[in-house]
Amino acid sequence: MGVELEETAVLAALQTKWMGRSYQYLPQVNSTNTLLREMAQVKAGLLLPDGMVVLTDYQSAGRGRMVRRWEAPFGTSLLFSVFLRPNWPAAQAPWLTMIAALAVAEAIEQVTAVTVGIKWPNDVVIDQGGVWHKVSGILSEGDVDEHGRLAWAILGIGVNVNVTAVQLPAANTPPTSLLAAGGQPVSRLALFMALLARLEQHYETAVLGQSPQPAWNRRLVTIGQPVTATQFGDGKIVQGVAIGTDEGGQLLVRDSAGVLHQVAAGDVTLRRS
Repeated sequence: MGVELEETAVLAALQTKWMGRSYQYLPQVNSTNTLLREMAQVKAGLLLPDGMVVLTDYQSAGRGRMVRRWEAPFGTSLLFSVFLRPNWPAAQAPWLTMIAALAVAEAIEQVTAVTVGIKWPNDVVIDQGGVWHKVSGILSEGDVDEHGRLAWAILGIGVNVNVTAVQLPAANTPPTSLLAAGGQPVSRLALFMALLARLEQHYETAVLGQSPQPAWNRRLVTIGQPVTATQFGDGKIVQGVAIGTDEGGQLLVRDSAGVLHQVAAGDVTLRRS
């Protein structure tokens, strides 16, 4: 089942200039992010080429945000991580999550008839029966140097592609797959190629200093909706209406008293009005 994503097939189909040109396929790993992080920590990542991609058909310990598991049956999904050297201020680290979410959303719409949105901050979602279902998640991590710059970063991306409805796990944000949402199988290779091409394009634009925040903000299904936000760190809970995001990607929530709250990092649940 993993033949379509092995090195020979992928390198022959790549549409990128540099991203993914250094590529490794492994049938099974514990976590592609963990593997790349371990590799990056040797001499601060100097041995890894920019844009290196590690992809697997199965993760035994796939990770999402908040120490959540990312589960997908063998050979059904895109499960990969990308190594990057942004060398931009640490304050711009959220840009990585933004460009990854945009790339996933655009690639899905390029190869399927499914329309997708983004649930703040990093879930790519599909509307099924008036309820947003998660089809993809993103996990970013990296290392800041002594000058306060992001020396290297890893983007972990998981997309449920050909997972059947009965194989989808239960979760707070109900999951879906492109197969379940669109009713037909999707070529993982075609989706992967489109995704890497979009990711390279957005990353190169960000390196030139152009923020992805406006485009990312326009796709957020969270905006204008009543939300409950649980902030990381202090566990503070904020309820109100999400009115937008600032340049750094913080969610702006106005509560019932009219007070505006900035949520830098946390878990957000869409509430019923």
